[in-house]
Amino acid sequence: MSSMYRTDVEAVDAMAGSYHDLREEIGKVIIGQEEVVKAVIISLFSNGHSLLVGVPGLAKTLLVSTIADVLDLDFKRIQFTPDLMPSDITGSEILDENRHFRFNKGPLFTNILLADEINRTPPKTQAALLEAMQEKSVTVAGQRHVLPKPFFVLATQNPIEQEGTYPLPEAQLDRFMFNIPLDYPSYDEEVLVAKNTTSGQSYTLKNILTGDQILEFQSLVRKIPIADNVLEYAVSLASKTRPNTSMATSDVNNYISWGAGPRASQYLVIGAKCHAAISGKYSPDREDVQAIANYVLRHRIVRNYKAEAEGVTEEQIIKNLY
Repeated sequence: MSSMYRTDVEAVDAMAGSYHDLREEIGKVIIGQEEVVKAVIISLFSNGHSLLVGVPGLAKTLLVSTIADVLDLDFKRIQFTPDLMPSDITGSEILDENRHFRFNKGPLFTNILLADEINRTPPKTQAALLEAMQEKSVTVAGQRHVLPKPFFVLATQNPIEQEGTYPLPEAQLDRFMFNIPLDYPSYDEEVLVAKNTTSGQSYTLKNILTGDQILEFQSLVRKIPIADNVLEYAVSLASKTRPNTSMATSDVNNYISWGAGPRASQYLVIGAKCHAAISGKYSPDREDVQAIANYVLRHRIVRNYKAEAEGVTEEQIIKNLY
């Protein structure tokens, strides 16, 4: 794909400008949640998937559909339920009128897929997403079907209502670049939300980016240079989360049963590059790594019983690694 920008510097400037325009347009519908919006856009530009974790009513679904509106991309939503089958997601072979098998594409064949309440479906169906998220393709009846580009999964999960849910296996969690927590809005933001959503007012959103532009930005992020000391810092953050290893901190040895794998190091580097680019910088520094470290690491470390008993959170452990 030939670049639409003369130089990489020009491309980074365009990416920072597009990010600003996206934020402005999304802000017409989504009140507050600036950090959440920023994290979702970073994962999109980094060609990664995101898991949004928050209680019901925090506009997780609205946020995803709004992002799809401002991007010129195809968007589909799957409501995950206990009786959902893998073929309901991927599609299946059907016998046509000429008695030939034809592949009928499922909702997975889109640019942005909202996997709503992903932990409500059994592991067998969750696993149908694994190949799609990693390989950007699905295999049905021995045939490989490539998904459209760009392809981006945004999954939502409700952390409090655990009845009738199936915890996501570690292998599935590791496929998500970011785990993004959503918190309650501030009082002023909630007043604004209540006002806007009960007045019958609606907004027509502008398309800010096309699929080709997003693919260009995804390839640009990979090309952004990173200093050796910043790269080593990112890898050391991931390494420090592994208990009983030479780099593990006392916190990690006390409170963690499993640490982050090598994929965490890769996502820390890519996320830092993207965070730098949307901030108008041409190379990331330690602050860019720290800005996204919580999103990358929080679902890749497993706390032990001691941590749970003492109320030590993943966020506290990660903060002490800096």
